[in-house]
Amino acid sequence: MADIVESREVSALLRDLTTAAGRQDPYGHYTRLRELGAFVRADDGTLIVTRFAECAAVARDHKLGKMPVELLAHAGLADWADHPALYGYFTSLLGINPPDHTRLRRLVSSSFTARRVQALRPATERMIDELIDEMDGAADFVAAFAFPLPCNVISELLGIPPADRAQFQHLVQDWSAVLDDITPEVLSKANPAAKAVREYLAALAAERRRQPREDLMSALVGHEEAGDRLTEDELLTMAGLLFAAGFETTTNLLANGLVALLEHPEQRPALVADPASAVQELLRYDSPVQNIDRTALETTTVAGVTFEPGDRIVAYTGSANRDARRFPDPDRLDLGRGDNTSLSFGGGMHYCLGAPMAKLEAEIAFPRLFERLPGLGLADGAQRRDSLTIRGFDVLPVVTQ
Repeated sequence: MADIVESREVSALLRDLTTAAGRQDPYGHYTRLRELGAFVRADDGTLIVTRFAECAAVARDHKLGKMPVELLAHAGLADWADHPALYGYFTSLLGINPPDHTRLRRLVSSSFTARRVQALRPATERMIDELIDEMDGAADFVAAFAFPLPCNVISELLGIPPADRAQFQHLVQDWSAVLDDITPEVLSKANPAAKAVREYLAALAAERRRQPREDLMSALVGHEEAGDRLTEDELLTMAGLLFAAGFETTTNLLANGLVALLEHPEQRPALVADPASAVQELLRYDSPVQNIDRTALETTTVAGVTFEPGDRIVAYTGSANRDARRFPDPDRLDLGRGDNTSLSFGGGMHYCLGAPMAKLEAEIAFPRLFERLPGLGLADGAQRRDSLTIRGFDVLPVVTQ
């Protein structure tokens, strides 16, 4: 039986991670938590998992899933279905469990293929060059590049016309705020944004039923497997998920990765030599997603700890990615590191469906940025995102020459 550490020091470290200073640089806190134990207990009873092997085991155990909707009332979200922003999350692949999750993931995966993602390469290269062209002199990298690129790529994937894409940037930003925090203020913007996105996607789906094209929306509308197909509600929820959550990892991968590359210019040759491996290391080094939550769906034992139904677990994947038991010299950025597959996209049945798309965008973007903008550098005024789960920047000023 593994030891579960409960102490004043654990409470203090976890409390510090909720402060702006702790979120600015959580990695020192993670190191100390790993030293204290693989499992630590938060004051509210949640079990925090800190090391790579144990986090991986939690992510892959199918008896640990997302919080069932019938338990949301205990989390103060009894009216979740009345909020379009929350309904779109808790009924999507991000929030459901088998058997519904298994069925929907199978249906969507058969349309959202690696071949379809790779077919986006020419369009992605064009978008990257267009965004770089507009970064003249000085810019906020998040607003000018890291946010619009994945938003435009997702739009291209779904088949949204270029003239309609600009509106989605603000809508997606408002809706996806519920991934960080659920408050009346957040919901006052997120709900109308989610409703507007869903209404647009409903009209697009209706149009693709009349006139199918070579895009993902047409594939989702027309795909059927063994007599099964997505319902209208499932279709719109799935398409909305690609907007509300699909861009988050990419936006923050691009911003976090750029900072790491600018702070370690000696690593640029390795980036050019093997962009795919370099992106894997950037994901490990400063993960866009720092933790994943799970709820025990039935009794299970993971890494020597037994969980009962309803137990809540949070795996600190950002900590796991810096675990010296898994990665030698883990606090050093090494784009030539060989075995650097991290937990930044989660694992198991909830492994990020959009991971290939996020990596494709980053693998093209980083070399192209430094090729086109050799004078690219950081400017004053960067603002880290105030979140323990999503690590990135709200503002990242750069100079381009």
